[in-house]
Amino acid sequence: MHPTFSIVFFTTASGAGFALLFLLGLAAPLGLLPESSGFGFVALATAFVLATAGLVSSVFHLGRPERAWRAFSQWRSSWLSREGPAAIFAIGWIFFGVTDGVIGLFGFLAAICAAVTIACTGMIYASLKPIHQWHNRWVVPNYFTLGLMAGFLLLDLIIRFWTVRPVGTPLLALLAVLAAWWSKEAYWRFIDTTSAPSNVASATALGSRGRVRMLEPPHTQDNYLLQEMGFHIARKHKTRLRLIARITAFVLPALLCLIALIGSGTVAAIAAALAVLSAAVGLVAERWLFFAEAKHTVMLYYGADAV
Repeated sequence: MHPTFSIVFFTTASGAGFALLFLLGLAAPLGLLPESSGFGFVALATAFVLATAGLVSSVFHLGRPERAWRAFSQWRSSWLSREGPAAIFAIGWIFFGVTDGVIGLFGFLAAICAAVTIACTGMIYASLKPIHQWHNRWVVPNYFTLGLMAGFLLLDLIIRFWTVRPVGTPLLALLAVLAAWWSKEAYWRFIDTTSAPSNVASATALGSRGRVRMLEPPHTQDNYLLQEMGFHIARKHKTRLRLIARITAFVLPALLCLIALIGSGTVAAIAAALAVLSAAVGLVAERWLFFAEAKHTVMLYYGADAV
């Protein structure tokens, strides 16, 4: 599948934003985060900006961008418009310094909505049966673990401006990075060792007549299907990009989280900031590969032996 920047940015930025909102909505009502209105403003603003920027960027991939407003206005049917509880939670925390009671309930509700949104984002792709690399059990867990990794890294960086030496957030961030790494490796191993059940014989329903092969392609020149669903990435590039993703998204953030955990002061803060930057680069590489490695079943009609 052709990886466009708008979709890559949408899935990475919104995933990080909603994951951060999920963590804030759970932890703040339980008293696990600083009650400062300033902390609430910075943390929630970061979550809202990332989530909103990601969702807005997704409209540039629509066939009719001028109709994008419907996705944000139809709250009964569109998961893009369900940020109301988060707004009430933010008002209570920032303007009144309250994170418990009724406001805390809205925080929990915002966390649930954020988790559902991440699940919906993953299911956009996991529900597509013609694409074997997406229609499998690892896609939605990958979206959750990678989002939580980004959320914990952001939370660990932000909280350092209010807490001298946090212990819980860098430890949880480290565990989240390791969990995301394990989940991603499992996904890569799955798509490398399995293929879609469809082949040329089953796609054409001619398998009972003997060996099936394509005589000529359906088209003599490039078309929309070949441009959007026939994207091809060379094996050497795939290997190199996976290595970049492993190092920048998992190895470096894990080491930097460890430094932030055992260190203190400026060194720990710099390590936390570098972990966020490294993970951002790695997640973009990982998400670009997520699209580039996907193969649509329609390519069987263009000469592919298997997808």
